[in-house]
Amino acid sequence: MPDHTPHPWEHGWTADASRTPGTRRLWLAGALAIAVVTACVTALAVNSTAPRSEAAPRPPGAPTAGGPGLLSFASPSGSTTAPPKGRSALTPVTPQTASASPQPEPSTSPSTSPGSQGSSPQPKPKPAPQETGTSVRSVNYPDRYWHISGDFVRLDPVGSPADRRDATFRVVNGLANSGCYSFATADGGYLRHRNFLLRAEPDDGTPLFRQDATFCPRHSPYPGATMLESVNYPGRFLRHQNFQLKLAPYDNTDLYWADSAFTLVDGLG
Repeated sequence: MPDHTPHPWEHGWTADASRTPGTRRLWLAGALAIAVVTACVTALAVNSTAPRSEAAPRPPGAPTAGGPGLLSFASPSGSTTAPPKGRSALTPVTPQTASASPQPEPSTSPSTSPGSQGSSPQPKPKPAPQETGTSVRSVNYPDRYWHISGDFVRLDPVGSPADRRDATFRVVNGLANSGCYSFATADGGYLRHRNFLLRAEPDDGTPLFRQDATFCPRHSPYPGATMLESVNYPGRFLRHQNFQLKLAPYDNTDLYWADSAFTLVDGLG
């Protein structure tokens, strides 16, 4: 089949002999490359001049860059937590006198504040022994007295003549230490602790009995009151719990101060 595609010279056109063949494509490629380079340079310039945001703070204890991914719990912290403020119960403080007389409460062993807590009570000058009768009254239960009930000594209200006699003792020089107290009963026995409970027993003449029956006066934060420390168990004082008289280890609390405070008054019997 004959070729009828027209040629330029058939229409009177002539070839452009002033331009080297293929230069148009080279110009287009060059222009495209220049545009790409210009765009890249512009982007880099914009990024370099943009303000940088602050880096987020690193949480305490977080691993540093390039470091291990796990925290080491064996490494001590560079800072320590300050201890809480306040006075420890073990801090020695001189007991202060109460501003007012304590009032009894309806529950057993009520807590009556002596004004402030203090260190272990200090020795109290012992007055001359009384050959006349003496009764021992509770500070936080002023209507109750030491009272022989069976073999034990309790803190009881007294009313009848028999109860009043059982609540009356003779305070004499301590059997084991003349600078302390012993409490003689009407039948010739003494008050002594056994198994840390106060009881009335006859003197068996042993050194143990003499020590168990000797109590040393100590200062109380209550005006006119006395605390009584065991001579053979230093640090244990006579106190009432559930109205039972017993030796209890010293405890720097308001309740202990109140339960171990007693006043020596004229005998009831």
